[in-house]
Amino acid sequence: MPYSYHSHSGQFCKHGYGLLEDVVKEAIRKGFHAYGLSEHMPRYDDSELYPEEIEACCTPKSLETTYADFQKEAIRLKQIYKDQISLLVGAEIEFINKDYAHHVDQLRKQFTADYVVGSLHHVNSIPIDFSPELYAQALKQVNGALDELFIRYFDEQYIMLKSVRPEVIGHFDLIRIFADQTISDQTLLEPNVWERVVRNIEYVIGYGGLFEINSRSWKKGLRDAYPQRDIIQVINEKGGKFTLSDDCHGPKDVGLFYEKLPQYLLETGVHTIYYLSQEKDKIIVKEHENILEDEFWKGIKNW
Repeated sequence: MPYSYHSHSGQFCKHGYGLLEDVVKEAIRKGFHAYGLSEHMPRYDDSELYPEEIEACCTPKSLETTYADFQKEAIRLKQIYKDQISLLVGAEIEFINKDYAHHVDQLRKQFTADYVVGSLHHVNSIPIDFSPELYAQALKQVNGALDELFIRYFDEQYIMLKSVRPEVIGHFDLIRIFADQTISDQTLLEPNVWERVVRNIEYVIGYGGLFEINSRSWKKGLRDAYPQRDIIQVINEKGGKFTLSDDCHGPKDVGLFYEKLPQYLLETGVHTIYYLSQEKDKIIVKEHENILEDEFWKGIKNW
């Protein structure tokens, strides 16, 4: 019965592949109960375009058109497949600077998005997850001090959380992506970093947001999913709520590394998963206890 609330396709995302409808068909074939379609929101300045978008002659205006086209297609698919899967239509947001609080608010109003995935892909306006080279550039801005990069990431994330209050928190500790894992784990636990991690966790719990356990980190070769196990322990202790996400970028990514999730959930003590459900015109949070007993996991071997 599991879920994913974080997905993309090549139809509407330059670093994805395949058609959005094929993503939906794969989610149905693999037995997902609910699947979130959450294409990237537009960016609004030429300086914020990724290299692949510049190469494809994209503009901020064309990104706005692409997102509007995504919404139209996602809503069409939601209706067509409503008897086979529960689809929600939203956006993965950006928060490159504080202006994005307004941009996200306008996007919610214009498209009446079912939900948003609150992600932070930039620190000091430099992308941190696009390439090791850009990550190194972000690190250079703080004189190579990894703890300072982490501090700035969690501080900017906190501003995003307070400004947007996203329903789902995307890859909470994405800042780990290109850092040495051993050093990264040690840096995360340094007091001046860790207090910010805890602060952000407490804020999300306070308004009822869901922390996604994002399996795409394993594609990047990381030991843990996002968030890593020390963070999950704190969220558990403080009564936070988890959901699941594959961070799919195309049809073959649906359920990516979900075969590793049962062991990770077991090791981190996560027994209950929460999911978003549409009832009439409202999106509500529901609880799925004893998630590891669900028949879904047995079906993975037949994918």
